[in-house]
Amino acid sequence: MKRFKDKVAIVTGGASGIGLATIREFFAEGAKVVIADFSDKGADIAAEFNQERSESALFIKVDVSQEEQVKNLFVETVKFFGKVDIVFANAGIADQGRITDISLADWDRIMGVNLTGVFLTDKFAVEQFLAQGSPGVIINCGSAHSLVAKTGITAYPAAKGGVKMLTQTLANDYAKDGIRVNTVAPGYIETPIIARANSEAKERLVSLHPMGRLGEPREIARGVLFLASEDASFITGTILPIDGGYTSV
Repeated sequence: MKRFKDKVAIVTGGASGIGLATIREFFAEGAKVVIADFSDKGADIAAEFNQERSESALFIKVDVSQEEQVKNLFVETVKFFGKVDIVFANAGIADQGRITDISLADWDRIMGVNLTGVFLTDKFAVEQFLAQGSPGVIINCGSAHSLVAKTGITAYPAAKGGVKMLTQTLANDYAKDGIRVNTVAPGYIETPIIARANSEAKERLVSLHPMGRLGEPREIARGVLFLASEDASFITGTILPIDGGYTSV
């Protein structure tokens, strides 16, 4: 039997990379999926899924840094599917630069998506779970940089460190309501962002991982599905590194 049959899963940043891999895994396991993304590519992905299984996928365009848009994401999901069971707050953007190299606008842009976006997604997820009166699962996408810093990057680790603490706070606050909240912490993953790096830069990234390679999006997705499943029913407030040993060095 498919683990997520008739469950409704929202994935932000669901039109590419880790988010798309996770959407595909949830769909394959029987879930109804909501592809929440700023990119219109999500509409084509939803259409593809609906051809295979009617009314099983929904695309909602959203900028996760905007409160009203995130609120609408949940309103439209409930209107279409009637409920929400699982939320993967995955949307994120990358940055480079030491503190003397970035502006306040750069800082605000990274925080707006990578931390405020997770806060807003989690906030409306918790409100929906409480309104339903049923257990729910939130998985946040942190990073290996939720756990360790890296030279030359300021805003991104600060935001991802905030995601770690937000996860643990919500896990403690809502455990008695049957809401589990966890974070996956990927290392460097073969995503469109990494694909744009030159070969020398990519080799440097590979060298940071004791396993001698970058991760694949589906490897992160499978960690997300584990945390969303009943196999993880006694797990909340945890940070799961999926990083090829990056944080063990």
